[in-house]
Amino acid sequence: MYPLPAHMRDRWANRWEPQEGRGTVYWHALMARYPKAREAAGTTQAILAGFDGFHLTPCDWLHMTMLVAGATEEMPRDRLSHLLDATRSALGDVSAPAVALQHVLYHPEAILLAVEPAEPLREIRRQIDSATCSLTGGEVDDEATAKWVPHMTVGYSTANQPAAPIIDALGTSIPAHRFVVEAVTLVVQWGPERRWDWEPVGSVEFSSARAPMGS
Repeated sequence: MYPLPAHMRDRWANRWEPQEGRGTVYWHALMARYPKAREAAGTTQAILAGFDGFHLTPCDWLHMTMLVAGATEEMPRDRLSHLLDATRSALGDVSAPAVALQHVLYHPEAILLAVEPAEPLREIRRQIDSATCSLTGGEVDDEATAKWVPHMTVGYSTANQPAAPIIDALGTSIPAHRFVVEAVTLVVQWGPERRWDWEPVGSVEFSSARAPMGS
């Protein structure tokens, strides 16, 4: 978990971002498909809306980032289809994880909701990382996965300000919102982050989330 910050800072003050026509390829769990995730985001965003200095995540693009796969310059379109196939194979027998959004996490650049329990999600990330590296030639980063805190960001900080009033208003938990994560999606995020110019390329559903034959 992240420690409580004393101050918030502008996420984009010195952050490098892709320029027009370039992007980054991500594995995300897109959360807008789950009513309980939208409800949890709405609860926290309604409070954050009372403060200046926040860019709230659009409902359509609520997400849990599973892995950064690489830059678009390094991943042509045909490689993305191969990456989807490799990940479907890697996750073929993985059951859809049941999760809860309850604990509020504070980063100096963002307000987050933890997605728990973490370990089943870390195992999914390990499988995705392995499938991705099998195509990109990269090395699986088990250390990064072990440290990864699964989360859904509800708001990004755009100003320097004390964190205490925000923490006092929002607290460290909300009523638990429970649901099952059914799939992960390969997404190309084009251009600067705040434009939300996202292109979902394809999804991989977990085994227990798939409809049976004939349904």
